[in-house]
Amino acid sequence: MRVPLLFLMLSAACIARGAEPGVPSPACAPQVFAPGVISGVEHDTAPAFSPDGRSVWFSRSDATRSTILDSHLVEGGRWSAPRTASFSGRWTDMEPAMSPDGRFLVFVSNRPADGDGPPLDGFFMGKSFPGGGGNLWRVERTADGWSAPARLPDIVNADPSTFAPSVAADGSLWFMRPVDGGRRFRLYRAAWRDGGFEAPQPLPFSDGSTNDVDPAVAPDESFVVFGSSRPPARDMDLFIAWRTGSTWSAPRHLGDVVNSTGSDAEARLSPDARTLYFSSERRSTAAHDSDATWNNGKYNVWRIELAGCPAARRD
Repeated sequence: MRVPLLFLMLSAACIARGAEPGVPSPACAPQVFAPGVISGVEHDTAPAFSPDGRSVWFSRSDATRSTILDSHLVEGGRWSAPRTASFSGRWTDMEPAMSPDGRFLVFVSNRPADGDGPPLDGFFMGKSFPGGGGNLWRVERTADGWSAPARLPDIVNADPSTFAPSVAADGSLWFMRPVDGGRRFRLYRAAWRDGGFEAPQPLPFSDGSTNDVDPAVAPDESFVVFGSSRPPARDMDLFIAWRTGSTWSAPRHLGDVVNSTGSDAEARLSPDARTLYFSSERRSTAAHDSDATWNNGKYNVWRIELAGCPAARRD
């Protein structure tokens, strides 16, 4: 695999070939997001938007490290040149997730718990990754920007390979951690009660038999989009599941127009939960993109309107 960083390495280990292809749905053909600005020449993933949709934080990685950048809408509806976020730049930081009310942001970092010493080691995909671990950290909105990062408690960060946060409106936290001796990832939810997290519980549709990654939960937790290697995925593909009361539907594959022949992961939702953003290795086939520097087979951010995608509609 070209990308030796954490979540980007998953696709090499999660290929599920031989599945029957889904029925194409041109109505939900993905569009690249902010080409040449947010979607650039490196690996760009995991956009987290402010509640008004006018600011975005995202991960940009190369072969050695990942940094969280921010960008803002400016005159003419353009996105500003990305800058390193105030809380990022020293360690490998990635996968920002904004709280629906915009009061705080959770992200993944390999920084040591005490702020000093070597970066966190990880173990996943059945391998050790020196300096390649991750725990969840939180920054609070302040009048001047962001607070200093604070590590979330051990009840959440029980594993040094804890990745892919998503925050619900009530403060509950979704994420992934390795299971089965580190060979696969499973999705978890830590409920927020009385000012603290309860013990994380695995999601009932994520049983650890396949790789499930990168949950993007709606603010009201009525549905979730996530990456998985389960059939009929050809690699790491996107699926959706819906909640009714306390039960969840079986995950549904989002089809072979949304999902490409490569890896499609790092699902994220717009503040109104109507637009799905995700990262994909696909190349644009549009003639005007043929020579674009961003159109190089690395991860770019793509988006679809969920209402236009039949597979994303609740029955």
